[in-house]
Amino acid sequence: MAPEESNVALPFSEACERNKEPILAALSQWLAEGNRVLEVGSGTGQHAVHVCRHLRVVWQPSDRTINLSDLRRRCQIEGQTNSHLGWLLPPVELDVLQPLWPDGPFDAVFSANTAHIMPWNAVPRLLEGSARVLRCSGLLLLYGPFHEGGHHTSPSNAAFDQHLRSLDPAMGVRDALELAALAADCGLQAIDDVSMPANNRLLVFRRVAAEESEPQP
Repeated sequence: MAPEESNVALPFSEACERNKEPILAALSQWLAEGNRVLEVGSGTGQHAVHVCRHLRVVWQPSDRTINLSDLRRRCQIEGQTNSHLGWLLPPVELDVLQPLWPDGPFDAVFSANTAHIMPWNAVPRLLEGSARVLRCSGLLLLYGPFHEGGHHTSPSNAAFDQHLRSLDPAMGVRDALELAALAADCGLQAIDDVSMPANNRLLVFRRVAAEESEPQP
């Protein structure tokens, strides 16, 4: 990396900074040492760096091309100054609307605050792609705000949903029940719904074998 590149300020998310500790605590309950984890939509890379500082998991950051330069720069700079980040892999390109995903199998797929930002037609692709790259019994961990059966869990989430839709009607807070139904069609079984600070949640899905997902007579 050229010296002038390392001196450019890294992108910073206040939301990532606020929620990194609760997310780390939640992930530590689901991830085991040595697990391979694919992060979809790593953004600024703050979560990737923080998790790898504290958990011995092999973390694969990813994002769309437009965000890759800054993401790679953070991972390189942080990795040069922190020996604990040896578990953090170089970021790769991933657009959930495209068929090419990183090679699995992964023990877990994690994505934070992406489902409400990506257009609705991309959400099923996120679920389908995650199911493809997860090993059997692997976990999909989705963090963010969600509503339930069309009912918002807080006034702030309702206001946030309205704001998102005013920016782009294709965005919006997603329904946890609808996501669970879509996930089930992909062989992902909803197994937990963890309450998080600031009216966020961590939805946990487990990839089941084909015979497990078939209804019993």
